[in-house]
Amino acid sequence: MALDAMGGDNAPDEIVAGAVQAVRERGVPVVLVGQPRALHQALLAHDAVSEIPVVRAEEALAMDEGALASLRRPRSSIAIACHLVRRGDAAAVVSAGSTAGVVATGRLRLRGQQGVMRPAITVPLPTRPHPTVLLDAGANADVKPEMLVQFAHLGVAYAETALGLPRPRVGLLTIGAEPEKGSKLVKRAHELLSGTSGIDFTGNIEGDDLLTGKVDVIVTDGFTGNVTLKALEGSVRYAFGQLRETINESRLAKVGGLLQRAKLRELAARLDPEVHGGAVLLGLNGTVVIAHGSSRAKGIAAACELAAHLAAQGIVSRIGERIASANKSHRRR
Repeated sequence: MALDAMGGDNAPDEIVAGAVQAVRERGVPVVLVGQPRALHQALLAHDAVSEIPVVRAEEALAMDEGALASLRRPRSSIAIACHLVRRGDAAAVVSAGSTAGVVATGRLRLRGQQGVMRPAITVPLPTRPHPTVLLDAGANADVKPEMLVQFAHLGVAYAETALGLPRPRVGLLTIGAEPEKGSKLVKRAHELLSGTSGIDFTGNIEGDDLLTGKVDVIVTDGFTGNVTLKALEGSVRYAFGQLRETINESRLAKVGGLLQRAKLRELAARLDPEVHGGAVLLGLNGTVVIAHGSSRAKGIAAACELAAHLAAQGIVSRIGERIASANKSHRRR
């Protein structure tokens, strides 16, 4: 895995620590991309200089830099990581850097797969018995109905590959369960999805269905998806903050918290974004995993493991086959 060692709020120390965890504890081979001197010092702290190779990249995208930074910094660490994948020297890219920068650089360096109109960011939501896939989570604020259909294909391919689901159910996020509810974009997308072969489209879903496991893949535009994701993350943080305050309010509450400690830890782990490895940018000629910007070592290691799994399972090829089949079917109609 080509790991952008300079991307993220805690780079490079936590990124390097995550790489060491990925190699030693998860058996995932990693190459670090970034400034050699800083990475050498970080690797020395883990006695891992001989275990993990380093590829030089003197530039790095700052966390507050947007999409244009990919053009201004052609030799950035994320650009070099993408180049390694394009050249066949790495199987996937992992970065905790600026999402806009990673998306723009990925599109520029890896290019979109044939037939894919726009790549989409895919994130797992913590539902039971398995995560629910949400896309697009921020790559495309303005879309066409046909793009939402393609997002459904991307999401199904991801659910099949990452989650092992044989026939993922797809739902369209809007303001009502009825087919006529929503904007012109959503209503047209509903019509197209209803007639699309290879997709088990169950219809519209609403905001209160996000965490119920009603469907396996939730399709929406990038603006709505990003707002939805941030609202969920904020709600989880707020709920856990309130829970901690409540437990600490009295001795009896603390005793109750101790009795439920195992369950509370299980819940916290399920809602921890670092456990799932991060978001995946689907639709490019290469696997790209975007870890949370504040990721620590555990989250980086999980992102590397997710990238390795997706690459090994041929997520790019599976998407290519789906899109080619869908386009062929559309031409016949």
